Amino acid sequence: MFRFELNLQENPCTWSSKGLKLPPECRLPSLGALGDRPVFADVRMAWCKAGIGLQISVNGKRQLPWCRDSRLEDSDGFHFWIDTRCSPLIHRATQYCHRFLFMPAGGGPKREHATAAMIPINRARLHPKAISPGQLKIVGLPRHDGYEMSGFVPADAMTGFDPSDQPRVSLYFAVIDRELGWQTMALGPEYPVIEDPSLWGEAVLVSTKD
Repeated sequence: MFRFELNLQENPCTWSSKGLKLPPECRLPSLGALGDRPVFADVRMAWCKAGIGLQISVNGKRQLPWCRDSRLEDSDGFHFWIDTRCSPLIHRATQYCHRFLFMPAGGGPKREHATAAMIPINRARLHPKAISPGQLKIVGLPRHDGYEMSGFVPADAMTGFDPSDQPRVSLYFAVIDRELGWQTMALGPEYPVIEDPSLWGEAVLVSTKD
């Protein structure tokens, strides 16, 4: 009945050894709260011609996040979906639909390193081009009650990403945590949001020149 629309602000997305810092105006609302879903994370996203940046801060945890690079779909972290061509009526993903995961841990021999990956979307008609290991940027910082994490998805990791010609995208995100639950952009896991692009929202890539 409803299809939510958000604005993604343009930002230089300057990356450093400490990751990415995005201003408050890049904060995204978690509209799942309208359905009594929990809100435990500060989610910020922005775009630039070079790609999409994100910054996540999770609070209120008493347990370590559950992250496994061998079980990406089941892991805690920031999962987000993007259709770079915004096709709101399709029910099966195309080559323009992507699912990315950014985890605060789970990589390395001791599973202590932050890691990021692209996950295939179930039932997709076509898949986007493959990305190389290390193409996604990520920095994670554990805290006593959660974690902070920033990441960057370069434009060449998103098939069809072209802000000048396609300033509107389909978008969905979920901060998934086994302890705290799902903080979502809109609908929750009781719907097939992980594979059905028609259930995602929309985002307008707002330019600083507008």
